[in-house]
Amino acid sequence: MTSKGKRKLVAESKQGLYKFRMEVAKEMGVPFSEYNGHLSARECGAVGGEMVRRMIKSYEDKLK
Repeated sequence: MTSKGKRKLVAESKQGLYKFRMEVAKEMGVPFSEYNGHLSARECGAVGGEMVRRMIKSYEDKLK
């Protein structure tokens, strides 16, 4: 049984988020791959933070 916080609302979103993560990491120069144990928490966090910034900006642009 999965916890409510880990359940994806749209199962197909996993592939899209993976592609988005790779795109952002490439633009930032962070060498993401299938295994990311060699990356620092700062590098991984920076990619996640940039993803959130872009998602928020996209949403705000749609509101205008």
